[in-house]
Amino acid sequence: MIAMRPLPSFRQLSYLVAVVDLCHFGKAADACGVTQSTLSAGIRELEEVLGAPLLERTKRQVIATPLGRDMAARARELLKAAEDMVDAARSSKDTMAGPLRLGVIPTIGPFVLPHAMPRLRKAFPRLRLFLREEQTAPLLAKLRAGELDAVLLALPYAVGDDLEAIDIADDPFSAVYPPGRAEPPGKPVRPGDIAFENLLLLEDGHCLRDQALAACHLEGARRNEEFQGTSLHTLVQMVAAGLGITLLPQMAIDAGILRGTKLETRPLAGKPSSRRIGLAWRRRSARKETFRTLAAALKDELAKGRRAVPR
Repeated sequence: MIAMRPLPSFRQLSYLVAVVDLCHFGKAADACGVTQSTLSAGIRELEEVLGAPLLERTKRQVIATPLGRDMAARARELLKAAEDMVDAARSSKDTMAGPLRLGVIPTIGPFVLPHAMPRLRKAFPRLRLFLREEQTAPLLAKLRAGELDAVLLALPYAVGDDLEAIDIADDPFSAVYPPGRAEPPGKPVRPGDIAFENLLLLEDGHCLRDQALAACHLEGARRNEEFQGTSLHTLVQMVAAGLGITLLPQMAIDAGILRGTKLETRPLAGKPSSRRIGLAWRRRSARKETFRTLAAALKDELAKGRRAVPR
């Protein structure tokens, strides 16, 4: 018989990751759903198994040793692999069942999910969607760390070789003007004309800012750096106040973001000016069929929403 060495348990590894991430025993215990004494005992048992201290404990704080940080990084990979094993087993029975943690960016979520969620629940009653809204970079970081299963985002965006993304829809941009400024209303406007306008954009950190400029070929346009929006709704209010013009994606316009205003829109002339809506997931995930099915459902939902808008 081969003698087996004592090995860490997944529970012990999850305790270590929580403590290293939160730097606090009490908060880590709450995050793991156990008492502080249980968590502390688990960490001590882990240190005994590994034969080395992982944490420096004081009355005021807890600090991971260099080995502790290394072990926590390895533990995250092991825990993520274990989750993928469970996901693979579940998806073999029903690909559209169980929990799915979906990240979504702020320039998509409010304009898609209110209509899509009820239909998704009806189509996939055994799928439990948990949503998190945040900007693209932190969402993808959480996706890589295993905190999210998939992310609904706008492309183009450098997602990296470790992630896989599929296109769902094309989302054209339109120029939005204060009342009486879009002359003539509805007629396509040349990007060159927009370059001379006081262009209002989202603040740094929102991928829509750069995507709109690139898609509309306006990288050198004059931008209002004094007034920057924190959301598309803020941009609408700024244009309504006469501070300038802006660029909005069609899904926001279709969802009624201009309702109650007298703002006017003009499509952009020339080359297609749009962003792409996509769904991204970890390339090694065992739930690829789940994500492709979800992407197809969202694609159909976006197409229905576009057809339902009167032109």
